[in-house]
Amino acid sequence: MNEQQKKTLLKVARDTVEAVIRHKSRAKPQSDDPELNAPCGCFVTLKNRGRLRGCIGQFTSENPLIELVAEMAKASATGDPRFFGDPITVRELDKLDVEISVLSPLQRTDDPLSLRLGIDGIYIKRGRTSGCFLPQVATETGWDKEAFLSYCCAHKAGLAADAWKDPGTEVYLFTAEAFGADLKDI
Repeated sequence: MNEQQKKTLLKVARDTVEAVIRHKSRAKPQSDDPELNAPCGCFVTLKNRGRLRGCIGQFTSENPLIELVAEMAKASATGDPRFFGDPITVRELDKLDVEISVLSPLQRTDDPLSLRLGIDGIYIKRGRTSGCFLPQVATETGWDKEAFLSYCCAHKAGLAADAWKDPGTEVYLFTAEAFGADLKDI
């Protein structure tokens, strides 16, 4: 993704977050760029001075990436259940950072320890429960491979910490092109 495409997506995310927090309507984003119109998964993460304020995403989409970024930005700003009791306020808008992670397709692995820390994200699923971590989580936390997998199982998917070792647990790897900026600088 080139710099102009990244700037376009960051502006879409910023405009969406600002509109939803200010309770204003916003037109559906559009682009003539084929890459921004391709169906692709993404996550949008919002932080206030390094503190997580929302992170929502989808692994796949039938809609263009530019539309999914807007949808996930709105969901991150208002729909992350971890922050229902502490929603983002208008006063926070100039303190928020946005990060967009454009995802590769999921690839199931039979060898979870083949993941590359800081490069591969994980999606762990067993039955109706699942959890995921973006690749940058391993870098931010300093976890090794086993801690990365175990924490996702126990704290995101609600499984036993070692569930990733069980052949009945599905483990998927993916990469993400992550980029971001302060909302006020976009």
